[in-house]
Amino acid sequence: MTVELRAVIDTNVLISAALSSRTPPARVVQHMLARGRLLFSDATFAELQTRLWKPKFDRYLRIEDRKQLLHDFGAAGTWVDVPPAIQARRFSRDADDDAFVHVALAGQAHWLVSGDQDLLTLGAVESIAILTPAQAWARLEGEPDAGN
Repeated sequence: MTVELRAVIDTNVLISAALSSRTPPARVVQHMLARGRLLFSDATFAELQTRLWKPKFDRYLRIEDRKQLLHDFGAAGTWVDVPPAIQARRFSRDADDDAFVHVALAGQAHWLVSGDQDLLTLGAVESIAILTPAQAWARLEGEPDAGN
């Protein structure tokens, strides 16, 4: 029986995927949208919105493209409520990064995919693997049941 892969994908990976469609971040995001569950909380989605609207992306993504990305991620994502007991837990030296771990825990994710060293140095939290996009893509290519 195949387990549906549940993953939290950090903001930096989602933006990288939007900027280049042939990279490991894009491939992982495309796979999750097509065959898995991409998990968000209000906090992680708000971070994506805030970062995506930064002027530095003006030359790469039109306003309409950014609106469409946010709409598509919002519609395709699985929204997770993070209980206060999980929100109170600390994992990373950067408290903003903890929001992604919190969603992963509350949403029973298999993976947290990130390019952020503060998260990657954790390696795993409980049973949740913290992977780079390249590591996640390698697992997706090599394992028919990547959720394990």
